[in-house]
This record gives sequence, structure tokens and C-alpha cells, in this order.
Amino acid sequence: MLKDRLEKKYAERRERDNRSRTDSQLATPTGRRSRKFFSYNPNPDAFGRMTEGFARYMGTPQFLMWMTIFCGVWLAWNSLAPEEMQFDPRSLNFTLLTLMLSLQASYAAPLLLLAQNRQDDRDRVVAAEDRKRDQQNLEETQYLTREIASLRIALREVATRDFVRSELRDILEELQSISQEQERHSEQLQDISEDIEELEEAIDEVAEAAEGADSEESTAVDPAEYVEHRDSAAADTAEADHAALSTPKPREA
Repeated sequence: MLKDRLEKKYAERRERDNRSRTDSQLATPTGRRSRKFFSYNPNPDAFGRMTEGFARYMGTPQFLMWMTIFCGVWLAWNSLAPEEMQFDPRSLNFTLLTLMLSLQASYAAPLLLLAQNRQDDRDRVVAAEDRKRDQQNLEETQYLTREIASLRIALREVATRDFVRSELRDILEELQSISQEQERHSEQLQDISEDIEELEEAIDEVAEAAEGADSEESTAVDPAEYVEHRDSAAADTAEADHAALSTPKPREA
């Protein structure tokens, strides 16, 4: 995700730079070029590579060794050989060799300067690329720094490992206390149930005793009540007999 965001950001920046460069080129008019009748423009890259190769070869031990051998053979031949076979005699102070070495030095100096200029251009391009890369690295570092700071701010609200452990430890202690309370409550409930059973048994015994007392009271008769009942029954019988006697009998025809 971060890589895609950075690539998108760099693509937008490159597109903006290319657009600004194109606009500046289109806004600047080009001058009229003067053409000569004959102009030779060699390939700069090929000529630069050739000069760099020549300059690089001139700074090697092989060039010095072969140059020393060539000068030694030249001097030995024109000094020790017969005069008829000498082409650059010693009497003329080796004029041809001096001319050749001067010509070589006159061509070697510009070639070396061309190679040095090419190397300077290369170093300038490398330095520009390094600055651009350093700028990109700086921007990436700043972006990553901001992202890390935002992550740190976000992580402040996130539970850490120690906090989670402490919370889990507290929850475990609460669960243990709850389990202990449940065991204590279960014991209390068991005691209460035993007490209720004992009370039920006592109530049953009391009820049975009450039923026995009621049955005894119903079977036992109070003498006073018995006498009153007997007197009331006798009075009722006497009233019935008196009524029967006072009623006249019908005559027989």
C-alpha cells in the first residue's frame, strides 16, 4: 500500500515536470540557424568514446612500455646502423623522432582534454541524479516519518500487551470471586432447603396433632349440652301431644 502510494506520487511529479518543461520549450522561440556550405559534425558520442579509449590507453603501463621500446629501437638503429641505412641520423639530432613526439604530444593534449570534459559531463549528470535521488530519499523519509508519527498516535489508543494481560488477570480474579460466591450461595441454599424440609416435617406433625385433637373434641359430649338437648326434645314431644289432644275429632255419620 505504501509502495503504490509512493509510485503514484512520483508518477504525478514526473508528469508535472514534463508538462512544465514542454510548456517552457514551446514558449521559447528558436533562433534561425545559419547553415554553411560545408560543415562536418561527427558523432559526439563515438568521438568521445574514442578519445576516452585513447586517453585511458595512454595512462596504462603497456603504452609506456611500448613507447620506451619504440624510442629505444629508433635511437639504437639510427645510432649503430650504417649511415646508408639510417633514416634519422644522429648528426641531425634525431629531428624526425623529435617531430613525431611533438606531433603526438600536440594531439594527445586535446584528446585528454576532450576525455576530461566528457568525464566532467558524466560527473555532472551523476551529481544531478544523486541530488535528485537524495531529494526523493528525503521526501520518502519525511513521508515515512509522518506515517510513523501517525501510527504512534493511533497506537496510543490501542491496548498494549501488558494492559491486556492486566485486564485478563483482573477478569480471572473476578471470575474466581464470583465462583466462590456462587459456591457460598449454593451452600446457603442447601442449608435453607434443609431448614425448609425440617419446617415442613414440623408443620406436618403439628397438623396431624391438630387433626387428632379435633377428632377427640368431636367425639367428646358436654353434659350440659346433653341435658339441654334432652329437655328441648321432651318439650317438643309434650307440645306435640297437647296439640293432638286439643284438636276435635270429626263425628261419625
